[in-house]
This record gives sequence, structure tokens and C-alpha cells, in this order.
Amino acid sequence: MKIYDIEGFPNPLRVRIAVAEKGATDKVEFVPVDVMSGEHRSDAFKTKNPDATVPMLELDDGTCIAQCNAIAEYIDGVFDGPSLTGTNPKERALIAMMNLRAENGLMNAVGAYFHHATPGLGPDLETWQCAEWGNKQKEVAGATMAYLDSVLADNEFLAGDSFSVADITAYAGLVFADFAKVEIPENLGNLRAWRAKVAARPSIAG
Repeated sequence: MKIYDIEGFPNPLRVRIAVAEKGATDKVEFVPVDVMSGEHRSDAFKTKNPDATVPMLELDDGTCIAQCNAIAEYIDGVFDGPSLTGTNPKERALIAMMNLRAENGLMNAVGAYFHHATPGLGPDLETWQCAEWGNKQKEVAGATMAYLDSVLADNEFLAGDSFSVADITAYAGLVFADFAKVEIPENLGNLRAWRAKVAARPSIAG
């Protein structure tokens, strides 16, 4: 299978961590997409993924799967190793809930701030911006960090005792926050400690 992405960007990072957690990095071909030149918006790419986003997974039979959560679901199901999405209905529901909270409240909120209230990726790619919306989403990201910190006061990971896609999404969101200069408040010690622990995992630290 092929994964079309750009190394170092936050959403591709989510998929790369998931693949590494499953011990499958050598079973996947990563195909670089020149996002900065707009390759992801080309007709050829949009034929495979009309979302015009990376990452995108292409299977050997030509099936194309976009959206990080869908890609992670497939990766978790097709490769051996500890589950990242849950092994029973309750686990799957809790992980899905926390993953969406991390995605909407942190990853996407930081993204909205970056793309709307900063120069973002530059005028060629940032074709429409609303600074008011971006700055409001920065507030959302801060509130979500505080919420995640409260969850981690009683849990080793965001959805309980096991590392999951929710942790991957939140970690990538914080990496994006660093890039966008949205800092974790000093008083959020649980979130800071969790981040250091996750960063030390072999799938991330190498």
C-alpha cells in the first residue's frame, strides 16, 4: 500500500505514528506530495482524493482512503499489534470520543488559528483568511489543553490505560501548536508530563 503525504506536517504525522505503532513502517510505501507547490490541489491528485488533502492511503487494488481517522482505522485493522482503536464496543466508543475531542478542539483549532490568523503557508496557499475566526479557535485550543490536562489527572492515557489514536491525535496537535507558537500553559503539568512520555515512545522517538 502507498501513503501519500508530506513528512513533518501534523496530519501525516498522525498516520506515520500509527503505522510505526503497528510495526508496519517497512510494509508501506510513503509517496511525497509537494504541498507547498500545490500538488495536492492538482486534478491528478484530486482524482484520487477530492478532499485535496494529505495524508491519503492507496491500496493495491486502487482503493483510495482519505481522512486520518479512516486511515488509522484501516491500519489498525489490517496490521498485527496492540489495538489503537479499541477491542470492544466500550473501548472503541471512548477512544473515538476522545480522538474527536483532540481532533476538533486541538488539532483543527490550532490549524484554524495557523491558517487564518497567521501568514500560514503563504499567500499562494492561504487564499482566504478570517483572523477573527482564527483567534477564536486559538482560545478553543487553549481550553482543550486544559480539558485534556484534567483527563490526564486520573488516566495514564487520554482514553484510559492504553495508548490509542486519541493520544496520537493530541500529540500531533501539540506538535502543530509548537509550530504555530501556541504554548501549553505552565500550570498544565499533567499534559506536559504525558507529552514527554508519549514523545519517548519508539514510534515517535525512533
